[in-house]
Amino acid sequence: MTSAPGAEVDITTPDGVADAYLAHPEGDGKHPGVLLYMDAFGLRPHLRAMADRLAAEGFTVLVPNLFYRAGRTPVFELPEFIDPGERPELFQTIGPLMQQLTPELAMRDAGAYLEWLARSPLTTDEPVGVTGYCMGAVMALRTAGAYPERVAAMGGFHGGNLATEEPDSPHLVAPHVTAELYFGHADQDHALPPEQIERLDEALTDSGVRFRTEVYEGAPHGYTQADTAAYDEAGAERHWDALLELFHRNLR
Repeated sequence: MTSAPGAEVDITTPDGVADAYLAHPEGDGKHPGVLLYMDAFGLRPHLRAMADRLAAEGFTVLVPNLFYRAGRTPVFELPEFIDPGERPELFQTIGPLMQQLTPELAMRDAGAYLEWLARSPLTTDEPVGVTGYCMGAVMALRTAGAYPERVAAMGGFHGGNLATEEPDSPHLVAPHVTAELYFGHADQDHALPPEQIERLDEALTDSGVRFRTEVYEGAPHGYTQADTAAYDEAGAERHWDALLELFHRNLR
């Protein structure tokens, strides 16, 4: 299957209009919907290419600009190849945007994204898949908990702070999750130490959630992102295998 040329779309949310990228297979047929959450570097060519790859597998994929409150894409200037070690000033811009996107705002937006997918003539009427990267993995997990009737499968990759001791930690949504989950954690990830992985697994197990957790040995935080210094090809391809298996098994 091949994907049609991607399109830029606008999504009305309770707080404004979010720009987004839409990818889908060729033709006018209906396909299972997928909500893809960006990492902190935002909606850019690499994420569009990831959406296109999913579309070629038979899915209609929506990639919203999570920072739309600060402006349309590109919200900030990025180099063609992102190496945070050489550009530490990037996080002086990105950090405040991440902090401003509170769980409450993020889940309000998620409802709008899911509703847009449900209304699209390019998607089936069935629950969707959600996947996310870095901060997007947090968004994906929260979405599975906030909208259990709308999410059938969720994949989270190199997510950070998934199971903290804070009262609003993402893992606390576990009792509400009905989707099947998969986590591909980065090896020795400073943002997700072993105790958090254990806490996340315990919460999901105690809540009877269907899930699988794997730590990708040798894969650093951000390993799926080919336009960054963190990219690890082996880890990225392993992630594709796991994500596609998850989605093909659960999405109709």
